[in-house]
Amino acid sequence: MSTESATHPTYGNWRRPRRPGLGPLGLVGTFGVFGGLVIVLLASLVSLFLALFILVPLVIALAPLTIRTQDGRNIYQLITLRIGWRNRKAKGSHLYVSGPLSSRPGGRFRPPGLLNKVTSTEGRDAYDRPFGVLHHPTRNLYTIVLGCDPDGGSLVDPDQVDVWVALWGEWLARLAHEPGLRGASVIVETAPDPGTTLAHEVLPRIREDAPAAARAVMEEVVERYPHASSEMHTYVTLTYGVPAGQRRKKDDVIADLAIRIPGLLSGLISAGGGAAYPLSAERIAEVVRVAYDPAVAADVLNARAEHGGTGLEWEDAGPAAAVETVGSYQHDSGVSRTWLLTLAPRGTVRSSVLRGLLEAAPGTRRKRVALLYRPIDAATSARIVESDRRSAQFMATSGKGMVQARAASEVRAAEQTAAEEAAGAGLVEFSLMLTVTVDEMSELADASVAIRNLTAASRVMMRPADRMQAAAFSCTLPAGILPWEQTLIPHEIQEAL
Repeated sequence: MSTESATHPTYGNWRRPRRPGLGPLGLVGTFGVFGGLVIVLLASLVSLFLALFILVPLVIALAPLTIRTQDGRNIYQLITLRIGWRNRKAKGSHLYVSGPLSSRPGGRFRPPGLLNKVTSTEGRDAYDRPFGVLHHPTRNLYTIVLGCDPDGGSLVDPDQVDVWVALWGEWLARLAHEPGLRGASVIVETAPDPGTTLAHEVLPRIREDAPAAARAVMEEVVERYPHASSEMHTYVTLTYGVPAGQRRKKDDVIADLAIRIPGLLSGLISAGGGAAYPLSAERIAEVVRVAYDPAVAADVLNARAEHGGTGLEWEDAGPAAAVETVGSYQHDSGVSRTWLLTLAPRGTVRSSVLRGLLEAAPGTRRKRVALLYRPIDAATSARIVESDRRSAQFMATSGKGMVQARAASEVRAAEQTAAEEAAGAGLVEFSLMLTVTVDEMSELADASVAIRNLTAASRVMMRPADRMQAAAFSCTLPAGILPWEQTLIPHEIQEAL
């Protein structure tokens, strides 16, 4: 007799990109060290005092580059963040007021911050379905939002989960070949179920001549079921850019996006996305409106159930007032705090590693988990994996003891990554952001403890987005805000710091 043991697939092997340069200095710091040494040696030929006069400021200037936080930021970056927050607070940029009684032109409730200049239009795809397009004029980017209802992992065979993961990886690899794609995000939003949808589905179907007991049971179900359930929505945003030097009309861009939508939706469906569909401009405005004012969620559902829509426009999707503080963001009827990923789960994990993080958190009004993806083209992917492979081999041959053992593990991971990339797998940079919204500021401390427990169970390390809560809140909305596209310093230079 032979026994067969069921093997459960595991995942992992994600790697943090290696920083070029010597140790924690980075590429800029390394050039500063070697350039400074050359200048000091030349100065020593003239005078020893002159050499020391140059060496001391050089050491003081380069020392902050060697001290880094757990997420890789150096002292200069932390100081820049604090200076930027002080400047915004001095100018009053941390306060936002809109509407007819405000001084803003138009008297409408436009979204604040990074979304203030965004405009919304609508097109029709190949199946004549409306889809909204958000235009970011400062960067000339266009965003489409896809909604889907994932099947979930309950009562699903591990083999099927493995197939879904493989197809999801294939869908992400295809994004690297999407012309003009700058980034994508998957946003999972959870909130307590207000019971509006259930009430509109059940109560109108109760017949007047139904038995009193049956009517009482159905009414009790409608009343009590929402207290123990939650609603979950999943959105996929894709942000495209126009190549530099090209001038394309907005209508031409929308027509191009309309052709791509059916193929993107079919890939989501095959990867376990369930029923996938494009979101109209009105639906996108509703999602953003509810995020800024959670108290109107039931009213939006009622209007959609009774009238088929709300008629809400993008210009009225923002809050009436918002206040940004160091560790929170107050907006209309909610107070939010956002966390940023600092370290992905180490080692191998199972498919359910993020399940607790994605589920509704008790004591919160709304919660959004945003996975941000930055696809890398095939040529750059090959160069990156080969560079990591050579670096890992060098560390393995030059280390000793525990360092050599860790380096050997790095070599195996780098070899596996290189083999998978050569076989056709795509290379994608990813991050994670989490936003929690509560009713009162006093509830934020308890929500923070709950999130800390959830992140520990999911084996991820996150930190609050202090002094940039408003911008981080916008990044977790299905509006196509990509952090690396909003920085003044290019992404390539930031990697060299």
